[in-house]
Amino acid sequence: MPAWLRGYNRRLAAADGLAALIVSLLLVPQSLAYAMLAGLPAVHGLYASILPLLAYALFGSSPSLAVGPVAVLSLMTAASLGPLFAAGSAEYANAALLLALLSGLLLLGMALLRLGFLANFLSHPVISGFISGSALLICLGQLPALLGFSAGGGTLPAQVQALFRQWPDSHLATLALGLASLFWLWWARRSLAGLLRRLGLADHWADNLARTAPLLAVLVSSAVVAFAQLDQAGVRVLGPLPVGLPSLALPHADGSLLRQLLPAALLLALVGFVESVSVGQTLAARQRQRIRVERELLGLGAANLAAACSGGLPVTGGFARSVVNQQAGARTPMAGVFSAVLIALCALYCTPWLYYLPQAVLAATILVAVWGLIDLRALQRTWRYSIQDGLAQGATLLGVLLLGVEAGILLGVALSLLLFLWRTSRPHLAVVGQLPGSEHFRNVQRFAVVQSETVLSLRVDESLYFPNARYLEERIAGLVAERPAVRHLVLMCSGVNLIDASALESLQAIAERLRAAGVCLHLSEVKGPVMDRLQRSQLLEQLGGQVFVSHFQALQCLDPQSVARAAHSAAKPHGE
Repeated sequence: MPAWLRGYNRRLAAADGLAALIVSLLLVPQSLAYAMLAGLPAVHGLYASILPLLAYALFGSSPSLAVGPVAVLSLMTAASLGPLFAAGSAEYANAALLLALLSGLLLLGMALLRLGFLANFLSHPVISGFISGSALLICLGQLPALLGFSAGGGTLPAQVQALFRQWPDSHLATLALGLASLFWLWWARRSLAGLLRRLGLADHWADNLARTAPLLAVLVSSAVVAFAQLDQAGVRVLGPLPVGLPSLALPHADGSLLRQLLPAALLLALVGFVESVSVGQTLAARQRQRIRVERELLGLGAANLAAACSGGLPVTGGFARSVVNQQAGARTPMAGVFSAVLIALCALYCTPWLYYLPQAVLAATILVAVWGLIDLRALQRTWRYSIQDGLAQGATLLGVLLLGVEAGILLGVALSLLLFLWRTSRPHLAVVGQLPGSEHFRNVQRFAVVQSETVLSLRVDESLYFPNARYLEERIAGLVAERPAVRHLVLMCSGVNLIDASALESLQAIAERLRAAGVCLHLSEVKGPVMDRLQRSQLLEQLGGQVFVSHFQALQCLDPQSVARAAHSAAKPHGE
């Protein structure tokens, strides 16, 4: 039994029930829209919002996270399956269930093996570029539905070409409905809550009612189409939807299809996990709570398995609905259970009412929901702070737009790793001297410091491992050659968190070469875990010098006259 069920009472149930009602009013139009974005019949969105919510409530750790279909995963699903099957076909739907099944199994495997750290390879700049690029593709991909015609394409050039080719086929009534819904949703997001407050509603109720604007758009537009019989005039509607709950069954699988879908499923699992954990941690921080990564993996894995067994599609925690869930007063994961019950009732009794729902209104719902994900200014901010991270973010954004979502994110991850290796292959090494009147040591190029003539103090500001081991050898050889009076070299290791086997051999080679040149190698400020590993090697025996607890102690031992000069000098820093 989950811990949150112990002590569950009516007060908590009332708060969770109200939150579930508000979230469900938002979730119904969104789930329908995201299923169609994924290339599936709209009812699959409802199915993906029933059992997955129950599964996450049992195994997840966030009290506020609302699980279900999201725009980015729906786009990734469509991009993965579009080249393989016809959208809307039985084979396509089965493959979408297989993607959810594989993603769920991968997430469960990551939970059991504690592999949540794999998501760290998706850096924030890569995720930011991926989300902005995906959101641009999603918005552009909804324009055909808003205009009343069909157009495909998984990249920016393909979508633009399709739009220009089919522009003459635009349907005016569809466009009018779509633009009216778009304006209503945009205005409601910006101004409806303020208007309701001015009419006397409390902030809590005003905010929550404003978020139900998509449902009102669905109801009004459906009524307009039914009354005016616009479906007979060419307005595309959802049409008949199955009535009832989904049947429980595993998707049909064969080995070749599983192998084809496995890379896409892995990307779906990682992206969904990163998005869900980011949302969960943000919400938990607001209430001074914490989420457990392994439990999140378990909860998301179970949710995707439930989606695969109940006719859904890949799911994860959505930002917008999770924020609504928390602000509406959700106290425990039971809010997700109540939402699942409400969505199930909708699938049982309300699907006939959705017959006249215009597809253009769903396109407008997606446009308004996704537009806020586009953050092109983030690229400028990242570039200003770090050119390398800016390159990775820009490459991901352009890769998604020009090559597709999967190729784009893989390009961003690969470039991030290459830039990391390049950056750490040339670590920052600073010759340091003693600040006068203190026991601190700073870069000689940034501060007026006292340097010893016989002791070369070198601070290493990076872990030492195979990409930078040779660079360390070359840099030390050059520095010692420039200083013929040096008799001791002290490596200040306060910034070193790791010394791997390659760097260990390099240190042994450095010690031997320095000894041949009449220079003794010493270490200072070595961290405990690094020292533990060094003690299991022969380096300390071959070092020839000592390992000092502090760099000041090293100077006191090796050149006390330099320490005395620093003690009697006035500090003259000249900039950071």
